[in-house]
Amino acid sequence: MESIREIYKIGHGPSSSHTMGPRKAADRFRLNHPDAASYRVTLYGSLAATGKGHLTDTAILDELGEDRCTIVWESKTFLPIHPNGMKFEALDHNENPTAEWVAYSIGGGTIIDDATVRETKEVYPHQTMTEILEYCHLNGMKLWQYVEQMEGPEIWDFLDEIWEVMQDSIRRGLKDDGILPGGLRLERKSHNFKQQADNYSGPFRKRINIFAFALAVSEENAAGGKIVTAPTCGSSGVVPAVLYYFRKVYKKDKDAILKALATAGLIGNLVKTNASISGAEVGCQGEIGTACAMASGAATQMMGGTNYHIEYSAEMGLEHHLGLTCDPVAGLVQIPCIERNAFAAQRALAHNTFAMMGDGRHRISFDEVVKTMYETGVNLQSKYRETSEGGLALHDAMPRC
Repeated sequence: MESIREIYKIGHGPSSSHTMGPRKAADRFRLNHPDAASYRVTLYGSLAATGKGHLTDTAILDELGEDRCTIVWESKTFLPIHPNGMKFEALDHNENPTAEWVAYSIGGGTIIDDATVRETKEVYPHQTMTEILEYCHLNGMKLWQYVEQMEGPEIWDFLDEIWEVMQDSIRRGLKDDGILPGGLRLERKSHNFKQQADNYSGPFRKRINIFAFALAVSEENAAGGKIVTAPTCGSSGVVPAVLYYFRKVYKKDKDAILKALATAGLIGNLVKTNASISGAEVGCQGEIGTACAMASGAATQMMGGTNYHIEYSAEMGLEHHLGLTCDPVAGLVQIPCIERNAFAAQRALAHNTFAMMGDGRHRISFDEVVKTMYETGVNLQSKYRETSEGGLALHDAMPRC
């Protein structure tokens, strides 16, 4: 299993698979073929179906040059390895191909090629939560200590930077208002939510605040702002919202938050390794479901839960999002994506409470839910997997008087 650095990536929205990944791939191809007279990039499947709304073409043209690159859209053609396939071609002055590379953006900004060689080396010897829990039990470790042992102490500097970017995205989002770009004319809500929260006290105020924090990041992502994938751009509001909530409400210090980030990253890593975090491959359950599992586990750790409480909380985070489709209206990471972040953050708090009421024992394991999620995802019709051909994407979302 690879580093949790592949779960937390700093970049600009609105999509890790459709914006960050293609940008990275285009940059790599340009560096490998700098002398090409021009380039041609063919987008397949989900990348072509919702690429306009996700700014896929803009990201690629930024790297290869608008005057040197042609984009070809093939939404009905799906390459065998992953729905987010793309072919890069370097062309000579007669527009004849001199080099070709097929790449896949598999979620979270990660790129693989036809050889399915991942970008980073494997750093974890265990592949399942069950194996990790057994190892931690035998060695008297907490999950965050396991991460530190496998990643090395330098992981804390990395997570410190991740936390700073997460906080900054919340602060910006809470401050900004107005209309999000893209054509839906969707209003930002986080600023107004935070103002209203200040008028209340008790549980109602806390609930509005968790909504506001999640909306802030998600709206920043939708506007192309700087965020952290956790595990994707489309689900980037859940984990930061829960961590920020614990900082504000329970006065958790940075040390506790970074340890929670380590555990959350481990949870996300397990889903990415054994299933998928790509909406184009398994639907939104792989994005929001995984983010909720990460946030649920992080919350339970910060409340003093055992490794087994954390596993149970994370299991619920994923289980209760099983079957969630990816059906973005107009191919934008706005409806229903933004609100899903807010409700997943709220759910994470509930999962923490529920898990802590027992001793951590339960019937269905986290690993079994991960397997189920993947099986469910691949059985979803393609129209429910980030193609904007089914579900809410078919309905008119423009405001009515």
